[in-house]
Amino acid sequence: MAGGKIFQPVTKIRLTNVSIVRLRKGGKRFEVACYKNKVTEWRTGVEKDIDEVLQIHQVYMNVSKGQVAKTDELRKCFNTEDVDDVINEILMKGEQQVSDKERHHNLDNMLRDIATVVAEKCVNPGSQQPYTVTMIEKAMADIHYSVNQNRSAKQQALDVIKMIQEQGTMPIARAQMRIRVAMPGKDAKRIRDKLNALVSTVEDEDRGEEYELVCLIDPGQYRAITELIGSEVRGAGEVVVLNLRDTNDDSTFM
Repeated sequence: MAGGKIFQPVTKIRLTNVSIVRLRKGGKRFEVACYKNKVTEWRTGVEKDIDEVLQIHQVYMNVSKGQVAKTDELRKCFNTEDVDDVINEILMKGEQQVSDKERHHNLDNMLRDIATVVAEKCVNPGSQQPYTVTMIEKAMADIHYSVNQNRSAKQQALDVIKMIQEQGTMPIARAQMRIRVAMPGKDAKRIRDKLNALVSTVEDEDRGEEYELVCLIDPGQYRAITELIGSEVRGAGEVVVLNLRDTNDDSTFM
């Protein structure tokens, strides 16, 4: 009966939000049932409360079948009977099990994250206009880019830009846009904080009766700025692209 009581909640959780971490040791398989997205947070030290990570504070031979690891098995393979010590080792050294569907979903998310970074940092050098995320995703498909989930989106964005340039898929350059924003001073006082949050570097600012700002922005912020001015200033402001400033320093991605 005890086994049945353990088995039922595990089965119920498994169908909703469970992530299994598995470690093979001493010729045997050991597993713990965790909440999705919490394992990485635990490993990086973001999450410190083990109860926020574990679905059930228990070590299993097989989570899906509800087979709890026996004390003598823990002692033989881990040289301890302390369940907390064993759980910690499994969490830190074990392999997180991911279904094919979930792996595909994660790859799709990473691909879009990479495309978003590229779109934010690059422009068409001919038209001086930024690319949309969808356009970058198409270019990534054209160059047959393979996503690597062990590297960050920012790191892979650099690879994507280089590959697009080398293969000539489309004209693309890393750059910041230099723009001039103008509006009545009274409107500037009201939305200045929102505007500054979208700006990379302020080059010149005149806070007179007529407000004028010359600044550098990531290309991906251009639309957000034009929408901000359009909605908040209502025809009394303007955003003008002055030129592009090429950036070759990798640190601009950090």
